[in-house]
Amino acid sequence: MDARLNVFGSPTAGKFLKHIVSAGQVVSDSGLPAATQELVKIRASQINGCGACTDMHTKEAVAAGESAVRLSLVAVWREATVFTEAERAALELTEEGTRIADAAGGVPDGVWANAAKHYDEEQLASLVSLIALINAFNRLNVITRQPAGDYRPGQLG
Repeated sequence: MDARLNVFGSPTAGKFLKHIVSAGQVVSDSGLPAATQELVKIRASQINGCGACTDMHTKEAVAAGESAVRLSLVAVWREATVFTEAERAALELTEEGTRIADAAGGVPDGVWANAAKHYDEEQLASLVSLIALINAFNRLNVITRQPAGDYRPGQLG
């Protein structure tokens, strides 16, 4: 599959990517656990059908020491016993925040309250920012049909 647009060759897309990558660095440097960050990116990317981001973030998670079992079970986290309660709360918020158009009224209060049991205000700010950010990346990649499979860990940063 060929991409519809060379986002790395476009001056406009390049400027845009530079800014959203900088926003991502803010989240990466936050107090939100790195493993949680990768799980969130993977789950949102799965929901959005973004092969490029799913490829990237599963490989980055493996490079950071994440287990194959946990990565294999991200899509079915509700039935899996390998995630902490905090990770489960983050994954639930990710799903609700990613599928925001599917629920009248947005993210349910109970989902937010569950996340707030496990994360302080700054971590919640990071989590919400990360969910918004990965959804932006997913949309850019899905719209332009960015191919998946060739990503190498550390390739973009």
